[in-house]
Amino acid sequence: MPKVFTSETQKIGQLGEDICCRYLQGKGFEIIERNYTRKWGEIDIIARKQGVTHFVEVKSQSVRDILVVSRDGYRAEDQMHPQKIVRLSRTINTYLLEMDVRNEWQFDVAVVLLEMEGKRAKVELLENIIL
Repeated sequence: MPKVFTSETQKIGQLGEDICCRYLQGKGFEIIERNYTRKWGEIDIIARKQGVTHFVEVKSQSVRDILVVSRDGYRAEDQMHPQKIVRLSRTINTYLLEMDVRNEWQFDVAVVLLEMEGKRAKVELLENIIL
């Protein structure tokens, strides 16, 4: 049963993940799984490209204008605090063991800027981040 998102923040996050999936597919990625969840954490998107498994954390942010982004010093990717990284690392390792993944893998962060009024989005993929 799919998750039901009720808060505005959850809706923005879900929209950002949907847009990110379309972006990745357009770049040649195959989406393997979404919202892989265990008690200790969740991986937003698991994708594969050229034999490499990508674990993608999506950070979405609503902005007034994606072309003139003044984020007032706030960057969505800054929400990758140490506790979040530990949970992600543990969840990735769980997935690798459960699915017996033996190929190369990497961790990526996708920043999705959403201009809700103009219905535009911009995706920036920060690749191969060390956990």
